[in-house]
Amino acid sequence: MPSPAENTHTPSLPPATLSLLSGAVAGTTVDTTLFPLDTLKTRLQSRSGFLSSGGFRHIYSGLGPVVLFSAPSAALFFVTYDTTKRLRPLPSSSAGTHMVAASLGELAACLVRVPTEVLKQRAQAKQFGNAREAFREIWALRRTGWGRVLREMYRGGGVTVMREIPFTVIQFPLWEALKSGWAMRKMKLSTTNTNTNAHVTTPIESALFGSLSGALAALITTPLDVLKTRIMLSRRHLENPETITASSTSSIPKAHSAGSILREILREEGPRALMKGWAPRVMWISIGGAVFLGAYDAARAALERL
Repeated sequence: MPSPAENTHTPSLPPATLSLLSGAVAGTTVDTTLFPLDTLKTRLQSRSGFLSSGGFRHIYSGLGPVVLFSAPSAALFFVTYDTTKRLRPLPSSSAGTHMVAASLGELAACLVRVPTEVLKQRAQAKQFGNAREAFREIWALRRTGWGRVLREMYRGGGVTVMREIPFTVIQFPLWEALKSGWAMRKMKLSTTNTNTNAHVTTPIESALFGSLSGALAALITTPLDVLKTRIMLSRRHLENPETITASSTSSIPKAHSAGSILREILREEGPRALMKGWAPRVMWISIGGAVFLGAYDAARAALERL
């Protein structure tokens, strides 16, 4: 069953290039247009509370790194996802293939996404005036060793992967199944139709299916998203980053583990806290799924016609 972007025209660009460019367009489009909803979700999940984290003020705080790195993150995902789908051998079922491809795509994307999330969320939660200040604090850790810089930039990387893989394992096979099922239904209803593209799902249809699959995946993975947010916001407290030296490392508190933060949430706030921000998260990803996957298919179809 052809995907929405496939047609009888032979594209002039290699498949990997199509995925790279289409993914870059999709990632930048969704992350910049829906950034305010992401900010509200982060502030609701913050340990300091919604109002203390900024409330409805300055909802574009932290946009800088998103503008810079959304494109490469999404491009990495789709290049890996589309390339993996074409490999053999893979699980016999198409759903299994999509699960494997989506999981590997997320692992690749997280190389760029995790540092972006760290800087973005610390600015969103008003720990810093902007993402540049957040980066400056982390950069100051180089005086104590480059390993500390990497550990801080990838703070919450493990739980991010733990969130993203279940999310994509739900979203992408469901998205592909909805597209395939709808295309088959259209083909059956148009047996007498001379339109050669009757079996192809349009970008608008793809966007609708992306919205439905994204909303379900977002709701199910909200507890992991809360945990990821808390870990990324649990930065080391540095009174004056510019004065850090190797001899001062003992004064830097150790990062809390995912397990300790989870126990702290359950002990101090109860299980319901793990669903904080679910409404804006579901809304954000429902709309985002439509924009992201719709934009991807639309961009790919346009590029294939070149």
